[in-house]
Amino acid sequence: MHLGPYLLPNPLFVAPMAGVTDRPFRQLCRAFGAGYTVSEMVTARKDLWHSLKTSRRADHCGEPAPIAVQIAGTDAAMMAEAAVYNMDRGAQIMDINMSCPAKKVCTKWAGSALMRDPLLALRIIDAVVAVCAPRGVPVTLKMRTGWSLAERNAVCLARAAERSGVQMVAIHGRTRQQGYKGAAEYETIAAVKAAVGIPVVASGDIDTPEKARQVFRSTGVDAVMIGRAAQGRPWLFREIAHFLATGQHLAPPLVLEVRRALLVHLQDHYALYGECTGVRSARKHIGWYVRGLPGGETFRRHMNTIRDTATQWQAVADFMGALAQRHERLPLCDVAPAQQDGQAARIRQ
Repeated sequence: MHLGPYLLPNPLFVAPMAGVTDRPFRQLCRAFGAGYTVSEMVTARKDLWHSLKTSRRADHCGEPAPIAVQIAGTDAAMMAEAAVYNMDRGAQIMDINMSCPAKKVCTKWAGSALMRDPLLALRIIDAVVAVCAPRGVPVTLKMRTGWSLAERNAVCLARAAERSGVQMVAIHGRTRQQGYKGAAEYETIAAVKAAVGIPVVASGDIDTPEKARQVFRSTGVDAVMIGRAAQGRPWLFREIAHFLATGQHLAPPLVLEVRRALLVHLQDHYALYGECTGVRSARKHIGWYVRGLPGGETFRRHMNTIRDTATQWQAVADFMGALAQRHERLPLCDVAPAQQDGQAARIRQ
């Protein structure tokens, strides 16, 4: 599919996730077959642009095109300024966040809370499109189905966004009140696809090749966006691509391939975050990789006691090397999704 001047290699996208989809993770997912990635959410607050966190999120050094940056805020003029700030730093596609359900975001009427104020949402869209269009930068929108089951307005907002110049809309199949609980629904996404002429992307609970195929068939969307399922499993993108093309499943990846990818990911991670932050923020990624693996929980507990990057990197190399001696391919994960979610919550920073 095309997005502005860019031809995307496939319709498998990485969802923007705060604290996860930094540059090293985005590049990792692309290496495993993702066709498009979006940065972590960058605030529109000018006083935070020079903070270490924002400067890292605006770092696109070595990242292949197109570079897509997601911005979040509540003021149209500030969002326009944020768009210019990020374009000046390499952004080639600008994504507006109207999907984040986090309380600290929604209480300030940003993220998915904007869906409760369509007039403000459209003022923001108009302001961002106005500064992006002269520079040939497409504007996209990520939202939810609505604020609540009684306030599902994704179809109306998508139509208005298209009229304002938005060139693609991604929809997470839950309301803000649901957060990430319950099952995502795709009927609203299908209704949006039927209502607009721009590309539509489906997000939410797409965690297997079969589920991706089902969502494509039931909604008619142009692409799917994968988030939590790619944490510790970035090869999911190539598995889905292969299944969609052939109807056949790929064999699990070679352990040595996963070991090599994880070690490169850690090196890139340390280079971005430095020693102190790098060793701590890498723990969640390592934990996601090893969940469900033989000895993975014991290793995770040990890894959380390590205080320097060199020792952490070597511990991962040794653990995965020992696993490779016992298994040629990655053992299939036998941890139930609910257990995985709980485990992931425990290993976050």
